[in-house]
Amino acid sequence: MQENRKFSFVNRLKSFKHAFNGLRLFFVNEHNGRVHLFAAVIVIGLSFYLELSSHEWIAILFAISAVIVTEIINSSIEQLADMVSPGFHPKIKIVKDLAAAAVLFAAFLAVAIGLIIFLPKLFRIIG
Repeated sequence: MQENRKFSFVNRLKSFKHAFNGLRLFFVNEHNGRVHLFAAVIVIGLSFYLELSSHEWIAILFAISAVIVTEIINSSIEQLADMVSPGFHPKIKIVKDLAAAAVLFAAFLAVAIGLIIFLPKLFRIIG
């Protein structure tokens, strides 16, 4: 347990450095991180093109964030689980499967939000 230290601006900046390094590691080393980033760029581009309302933007950004955050947590759990138990262990498999399920659920949510927002707009353009 850390001792109760006074607030330090320098230490806060260091914590941001660690967080940004984590983002870099995620997008450089994790294949799914790059897939989600690519999908996010496409969705954001389409959102600009379709001139979404502020409420629609909030929903889209929430959905993108939910997928990326859960994938980062999933990747963290997988890294830790592989270090703790390099070989197969049924309990570790359950932990990994649950973390992957969180990403899947967030991805389903993102797809549903995207369909609700984009389909009517795309049908108006096409039709």
